[in-house]
Amino acid sequence: MADAPFVYLDWAATAPLSLEAARAMAPYLEAGMAGLVQGNGNANALHTAGRDAFKTLEAARRDIARTLDARPSEIIFTSGATEADNAALIGIVEGILAKRGVNIGYGSQAKGKTLEAAPSVIVSAIEHDAVLEAAEELRHRGMEVLFVKPDKRGVITPEALAHVLDAATDPLLVSIMALNNETGALNDIAQLAELAHRSGALFHSDATQAFGKMPLSVKQTDVDALSLSSHKIGGPKGVGALFLKTRTPFGAQVVGGGQEANLRSGTQNIAGVVGFAAAAQASHEQLEAASAHMRALRDRLFAGLSELSGVEAFIDPRSPYYGPHIVTVLCPGFESETLILQLDRRGVCVSGGSACSSSDLEPSHVLSAMGIERDRALGMVRFSLGPTTTEEDIDHAVRMLREVVK
Repeated sequence: MADAPFVYLDWAATAPLSLEAARAMAPYLEAGMAGLVQGNGNANALHTAGRDAFKTLEAARRDIARTLDARPSEIIFTSGATEADNAALIGIVEGILAKRGVNIGYGSQAKGKTLEAAPSVIVSAIEHDAVLEAAEELRHRGMEVLFVKPDKRGVITPEALAHVLDAATDPLLVSIMALNNETGALNDIAQLAELAHRSGALFHSDATQAFGKMPLSVKQTDVDALSLSSHKIGGPKGVGALFLKTRTPFGAQVVGGGQEANLRSGTQNIAGVVGFAAAAQASHEQLEAASAHMRALRDRLFAGLSELSGVEAFIDPRSPYYGPHIVTVLCPGFESETLILQLDRRGVCVSGGSACSSSDLEPSHVLSAMGIERDRALGMVRFSLGPTTTEEDIDHAVRMLREVVK
């Protein structure tokens, strides 16, 4: 196995640093290594180095905003999409309730009115844990948390959301992802946002997997908040952003410095946001060609996997309900961890949907929400592609999985 080809098919977990991002970041990193301040000052300082850094920061903000049809002032830099998800859910709910004189955030025990009835926060059952655990935190603070279940395709339909909204008490916020990270299922966030707004709720979407893979316009979708990740599109890790529509109520979750217009404190990572902006621009400019490339390879992969004995291609990603870069299959009789390690020994990097705890192997909550039986769901394998994935990569992965499950 030592001389096996190395095939990376885990782009949904993280993308390699793109050439565009690396080149954009290089001058800032090289200056730092040389002990030079140029470009690496504190963007909040008044002196020349600070002003130069601030100009660079704002240029990056403009570049990212442009890819979303957003205003630069609506882009808040964060440490990643996990923080952006947390901030969106908790910060928006805090902001809405603060306007009512209710404080569920910092110092909530010391001041503010108390909740007379629990308002509702609505999330889908297929969200990333960053959203689900933020919703659970809101439950601890007195909110009612309601879940929208997917259909058998893994899609959150407008009808399903409407049903939950009808049952909600004082809905404040709806959070439904744009593209699922495990199945590739697409949700029509424009329709879902419209339903949320009709009920009086604001709408947030985790767009981590959709950003850079499909057209995304905050004007066309009319979302109130959107979470973004840098490293999923070829930017550096440790950087992300939250789009927050102008005048959306929001309570800062990271305090202490007043950066990012008092919405997220902490000295900004100049080299990081420069790399993020470069990756965002590149993925935006190359979107049509890259998506077509990934779709073609996705279809090739699906066709190959569908022919394997012992592999259940339970989702057909070629339908319009799925994104261009994810193929998920089940291997009944196997556990995800075993499949991942066996493929890794053969030079293929993939992911699974199972999470090991100290004593139990649990299936993906996404597959469980779709109604897939536990024994089947435990054998999930996710292949995810990128712009540099090749036909040879796909064919090798199919051959290696055939070896593993035979």
